[in-house]
Amino acid sequence: MIGIFDSGIGGLTILAEIKKAIKHNNIIYYADSINNPYGDKNDKELKIITSKIVDFFIKENIKVIVIACNTATTRCITYLREKYPNIIFIGTEPAIKVACEKNHHNILVLGTTATINSFSVNKLIKTNKRDNQNIYLEACKGLANAIETNNVSKIDDILKKHMSKYENIDSIVLGCTHYPYIKDKIKKYYPKAKVYDSSKGVAKELKRKLLENNILINDGKQKVTIIKNA
Repeated sequence: MIGIFDSGIGGLTILAEIKKAIKHNNIIYYADSINNPYGDKNDKELKIITSKIVDFFIKENIKVIVIACNTATTRCITYLREKYPNIIFIGTEPAIKVACEKNHHNILVLGTTATINSFSVNKLIKTNKRDNQNIYLEACKGLANAIETNNVSKIDDILKKHMSKYENIDSIVLGCTHYPYIKDKIKKYYPKAKVYDSSKGVAKELKRKLLENNILINDGKQKVTIIKNA
């Protein structure tokens, strides 16, 4: 069985891609809506929150956990791997590597403040950025929560504030699992830009880990259970 969690509906975009790639392993998706947004929590709070979710998954005999959240991944995955050495953790990071490999020249990365300011994002840029590339980091405070609550006017206001300042953007990296829900709104600012998110990469890595550990199931009907902590 596979465990997946996020601070609400964002991780469902990851779940959708995982269901395409993995057909038979059962899945529990834990929507931690009561603690949304993770981006507003400090490291100590997030470690406590994510540890409680992992403890829940362990009671359900889950050995593979997908952290379907960029913020929780960048701030907690190292801690969780050390605390739970017998659990396989799959993280979610902005698809900066993919955008760089496609040789885009002006890459705009959108994410929560915690994700944008994280060591992991800066490492991704340092490792993958080429000399002819510009990478712009934009922390969209409040956007994930506005999407979670379907606050359309707030979504529009935040996008206007953060998207109008750039020119010649040819690719956009969605560094939050909530953002694919408003992909069309984001695309309106840069219609010709290619948009990347992490969902396919996470699904691919999960499948690789299941195969590597001989726990990929190849028959039977998949059961998906969604638990909402609200």
